[in-house]
Amino acid sequence: MRTLLACTAALALAACGGERTTEFETDEGDGSYTVDPTTGQSRGSIETEDGTVEFESGPGTAVDLPAGFTVYPGATVVSNTSVGRGEGKGTMLIMQSDDTPTEMVTFYRKQAEAAGVAIEMELKTAQGTMIGGESDDGTNFVLNANRQEGKTNAQLTVSSGLEE
Repeated sequence: MRTLLACTAALALAACGGERTTEFETDEGDGSYTVDPTTGQSRGSIETEDGTVEFESGPGTAVDLPAGFTVYPGATVVSNTSVGRGEGKGTMLIMQSDDTPTEMVTFYRKQAEAAGVAIEMELKTAQGTMIGGESDDGTNFVLNANRQEGKTNAQLTVSSGLEE
């Protein structure tokens, strides 16, 4: 999960300017990223002790969730960040749906449990719910779904095989 967060932070920086290739340092390792100003697509890599982590974000990034997880039916993908290292991969999707947070949480709870993820955390507020957990094989899962202005905005983060 730390690797996915480090890559997401690097991509957030990538969105702050025009086309360029930039080098950076993180606690995970040294890396670089490139932003295409025409498409908004960002690509990069971080060299870590455990291998090279490749990451991509933007409108053209293919959604590639770990096994057992899918995009919520009928949802619009607003943003997608994919991370990979060897056989490991992770995705952070931001989606929007007309369905309620409860409906989205129910859908993803079933997918997580079917994938062997034990739901270890659940936080409910007046606007939505956050759930998260981990499986015995190291699959990490977090969903945060909140209702705003008649739509549900959800952030799904799933990773498998990225932890040391």
